[in-house]
Amino acid sequence: MLDSTQDRKVYEGILLQLHEIIQEQNLRPGDKLPSERELSEQLGAGRSSVREALRALELLGLIETRRGEGTFLKHYRHNRLIDILGFFILRDTKTKKDLIEMRKMLEIDAVRLACRRATAKHFEEMERILAIAEERVERGEVPTEEDYQFHRVICRSSRNSILHRIWTPLVEYSNSVRTESLSREGRARMALEEHRQIMEAIREGDVHVAVERMRHHLENSKL
Repeated sequence: MLDSTQDRKVYEGILLQLHEIIQEQNLRPGDKLPSERELSEQLGAGRSSVREALRALELLGLIETRRGEGTFLKHYRHNRLIDILGFFILRDTKTKKDLIEMRKMLEIDAVRLACRRATAKHFEEMERILAIAEERVERGEVPTEEDYQFHRVICRSSRNSILHRIWTPLVEYSNSVRTESLSREGRARMALEEHRQIMEAIREGDVHVAVERMRHHLENSKL
């Protein structure tokens, strides 16, 4: 019999190896994972251990099992893991402050790079997101998702993959804060106008103006 420490090491090892398989096979959300039997053979682990690891991933919403079809990867944004982690992370005032400070640093640098690297495709995406956000504001809704998508496009337009990969979890963890901020009276409409102004400054390649507009926007957001 394995003691609890050995059990944990086996379990963690299986999860790490599963991650390697996903990377090696370049699996994406919606793609099918190898069967439990295949994973057991590839990982050199018992089927019961593999089953437990898969069950943990399914409980977190990272994968889904379809009866008669198999097990498939889900997009990380569709699971509750980020919300759960965010809840605990944001309970600590110092950590929350550090997270917000880091997000500002990343987004301001993203704007600087976007002024030089954003393409027509990025601007088309921004325009599309802003149009949807405006429709939602007109209906009295809070465009939290569109707010996320707009800032994400700016980070992507920096064309720095590391910056984007660091930014994504920071913003995911602070989702509840963003929703609360945008729900303030008149804030959604104001944020929409600030987004337009930021986009135009980036389009014109005016780094100074774009940075100041982003700084002003983030301060107004009271993240």
